[in-house]
Amino acid sequence: MDKNQIMSQYDVARKNMTAIQDLYPGDFAHCFGCGIANTSGHQLKSYARGSDVIAHFTPSPHHMSVPGFVYGGLLASLVDCHAMASAAAGLIENGVAPRFVTAALRVDYLKPTPLGPELEISGHVKERSEKKAVVHLTVTANGVITVRAEVVAVRIPKTMEKS
Repeated sequence: MDKNQIMSQYDVARKNMTAIQDLYPGDFAHCFGCGIANTSGHQLKSYARGSDVIAHFTPSPHHMSVPGFVYGGLLASLVDCHAMASAAAGLIENGVAPRFVTAALRVDYLKPTPLGPELEISGHVKERSEKKAVVHLTVTANGVITVRAEVVAVRIPKTMEKS
């Protein structure tokens, strides 16, 4: 089976799956990047695929840095939000995904990311403890990795939860 056939099967399965972000508690669904309650945001949707978590996003013309290329801040935002979903993916209980916040974010821009093609953001938890996850991520455009990132995600502290 070639890569196009695998991706086609994934796209069909994705339509029948629930995004991790759709499982966040309502009090924590306001994130600009991925919150379902924030209609002005990116509305990023992340899906578990084996031990990886995958999201797709197509930047709009207003996401431009210089003609033909994506603004780096958008790419950082996408990996940041996708890392939180990646950290939550293995911990979903009773249809609720736990919330994480960013403790550290490192983004390496390997190549300019072209504006136009759909981007694939892939995350994989490399290290996990009770309170945190270290997530490695890539952004791919037209089959070329343009960004690598590492994010330290920590479980949301009780002080941020509404009582």
